[in-house]
Amino acid sequence: MNKILVSILSLFPLLMTANAQIPADSRQVIVGIAPSWNSSHVTLSVFERPSANAQWQPNGQGWKGRLGRKGLSWGLGVHNAGAIQTSSNKLIKKEGDGRAPAGIFRIGGAYGYAPSSAIQKKSSLPYRQITTKDLWVEDSSSPFYNRHLIIDHEPKSSFEKKAQMRQGDTAHSLKLFIAHNAASAQQKARPNAGSSIFFHIWRGGGRKPTAGCTTMAPDKLKSLIAKIDPAKNPVYVLLTKAEYQRLRAVWRLP
Repeated sequence: MNKILVSILSLFPLLMTANAQIPADSRQVIVGIAPSWNSSHVTLSVFERPSANAQWQPNGQGWKGRLGRKGLSWGLGVHNAGAIQTSSNKLIKKEGDGRAPAGIFRIGGAYGYAPSSAIQKKSSLPYRQITTKDLWVEDSSSPFYNRHLIIDHEPKSSFEKKAQMRQGDTAHSLKLFIAHNAASAQQKARPNAGSSIFFHIWRGGGRKPTAGCTTMAPDKLKSLIAKIDPAKNPVYVLLTKAEYQRLRAVWRLP
């Protein structure tokens, strides 16, 4: 085979991975680094940059959080398949697998039990005070899979009750959406690919892992929500330490 062609083909996986870099319009990133694919522990940091070509600068100190009880698996975000194809671990996120989704994800709105006036945040960050009529659908067979749904009556069916966002649970009293496998007006969420992924308050003071979310101490979550600026098109990058080092240059990570 032609030596030039061989060289080009050998670069193909790297080129595919390079296309998965942080979106150019993103000037704020939350970085989560786990020790390994099977770890439920994560170190979180926030970085910002004034423009697409500028250097990332830290915004505050890093802090500890928890992940899925079984660790991580690749999720569906703004990264592409090249990152997975060149990874040492090709586990793909599934509904109920107990793993947090790895990759690059846009950040959605915030939700909580408290009124908006009690939440410190940018005025442009959407916030919904959760009522008993607010649902988040985790049923993969539903047309509303991985979507926020507001019904016009008190929940009656087992489906509605199971999907209720307000369960009197302190851990979910404040949360910020991580757009893994996110549904939109143009596209439904991929069935069985994982749903209801949020930043929220950890359990047991950090002693307990999650079902796939990223959790942290209440004060850290409040501080994070206060920093999130939709005008900077924030994203969440969650990777293992080894994957972060492998992808740091081509993804233009902090």
